Amino acid sequence: MTDIKTILVPVDGSKGSDKAVDFAISLAQVYKAKVNFLYIANINQLAINACLSDAILDAVTKAGDSVLDKALEKVPHGMQAEAFSETGSPAVTILEFVQENKNDMIVMGSRGLGVVKGVLLGSVSQYVVENAKCPVVIAK
Repeated sequence: MTDIKTILVPVDGSKGSDKAVDFAISLAQVYKAKVNFLYIANINQLAINACLSDAILDAVTKAGDSVLDKALEKVPHGMQAEAFSETGSPAVTILEFVQENKNDMIVMGSRGLGVVKGVLLGSVSQYVVENAKCPVVIAK
């Protein structure tokens, strides 16, 4: 396998996401890699109206911060980790983030908190597996 220096872990607070965090930390220890946690506020699900109120945006931001803090708390002392928060379509945002930040691998849960479920994989994980240009590990 190629040299793994950074691992991206999209997080949403789901059980699958928690498993991905644990697995990514284990991999990062083996490769001595940095872990990037990414929370994405799915504006597709939130944007019922064209305008989102400040209260909704604040609630989404706080939820994201909480999920990211929980992931960062699991990182052992001495391991490099960073948290990022974005808004957009999760699948597309994950792939854009990987490319812009030159992550070497993606570790993600098979299903998240999304409303629409895929048959075998969640729609986000399925899209990422099919379109990523780096290795993708699905933690179950």
